[in-house]
Amino acid sequence: MGGAVSAGEDNDELIDNLKEAQYIRTELVEQAFRAIDRADYYLEEFKDNAYKDLAWKHGNIHLSAPCIYSEVMEALDLQPGLSFLNLGSGTGYLSSMVGLILGPFGVNHGVELHSDVIEYAKQKLDFFIKTSDSFDKFEFCEPSFVIGNCLEISPDCTQYDRVYCGAGVQKEHEDYMKNLLKVGGILVMPLEEKPNHADSGKSRLVHLPPVAVRSLQDLARIAIRGTIKKLIHQETMGKTGNGLKSPPRFKRRRVRRRRMETIVFLDKEVFASRISNPSDDNNNSEDIEDDTQEEEDTKPSELKPDPPVNFLREKVLSLPLPDPLKYYLLYYREK
Repeated sequence: MGGAVSAGEDNDELIDNLKEAQYIRTELVEQAFRAIDRADYYLEEFKDNAYKDLAWKHGNIHLSAPCIYSEVMEALDLQPGLSFLNLGSGTGYLSSMVGLILGPFGVNHGVELHSDVIEYAKQKLDFFIKTSDSFDKFEFCEPSFVIGNCLEISPDCTQYDRVYCGAGVQKEHEDYMKNLLKVGGILVMPLEEKPNHADSGKSRLVHLPPVAVRSLQDLARIAIRGTIKKLIHQETMGKTGNGLKSPPRFKRRRVRRRRMETIVFLDKEVFASRISNPSDDNNNSEDIEDDTQEEEDTKPSELKPDPPVNFLREKVLSLPLPDPLKYYLLYYREK
């Protein structure tokens, strides 16, 4: 499933295409998608396909198409502090993006059937926390993953504000899924009419992680990091008057979209639509000349941009504190 938008050269261009096609419509969702590079969740030998709008599967490891994940994120209407349950959490890619929006006081749980995928998800989560500068731009709700069948969740489990199930849910299990929701919550799932004849074998109840209260030490870290971010913002406003802005992204060559036909496959149904750029019908030759001129004008800027500065990290490392405390404030991150 997928193929609704053009392939990108990198993660940012993929997000640009999803925005243009209206799959990403809100700033919170856009920020989460830009913060985590989709290619980081691919095995090395398959990374060439990471920025295509296609699903990927290798053994038990599976990623849905970017257009699907973006539609899911928008439909969930995520807000800081909410509780989220991901049924079929897979690589943890979606759960990690959700965690960037939920913030430190949210709840972020995932249930996955395959133990090898759980291990893969934990490795990818650890890699993101330890190496990504994006981590310091957010207050993160770290996901917790448990192994088990999502249809065998213990009946005494807590209910959630938001629930997502990536696998097809038979009509007979619709009420079961709804019972996982709090009143007023949102459930996103593909509902199927097919009868379920699968034998799940010996039943084993899945116990979700308890909703734990954060330690005083952890709350202090959140508060200190938040205070430092405010100071950085105030300092930047004093220097520029514009507030702390993200560094401008690398300017790419503009490519005029031509008339094309897009075909989207959803299960056994096929949806086809024709997309055209109004400029295709008027002044095509002029547009081509404009593009050529723009490419020539921007060639000098098509050099490698300076790496973005992690202001939070620099500020923490400059504080007159013992090194162990500095590293604690940075979550012992490697970069």
